Amino acid sequence: MNEKTIPVVELEAKDLPAYCPNPAMPLWSSHPRVFLDFDHHGHAKCPYCGTQYQVAPGALKHH
Repeated sequence: MNEKTIPVVELEAKDLPAYCPNPAMPLWSSHPRVFLDFDHHGHAKCPYCGTQYQVAPGALKHH
């Protein structure tokens, strides 16, 4: 799969801490659970399947 075919999963604050595979993924495509480490821009990528995650704008308040 290339990055253009992998959708970006948008997360809200209630979805954190986030992990992959996420609950919406089918069981057949499962891999070991890994908690995601987000960068300063709210982006993370699963090291197993390449699914990209994004924290929704305004979901987190920065101090």
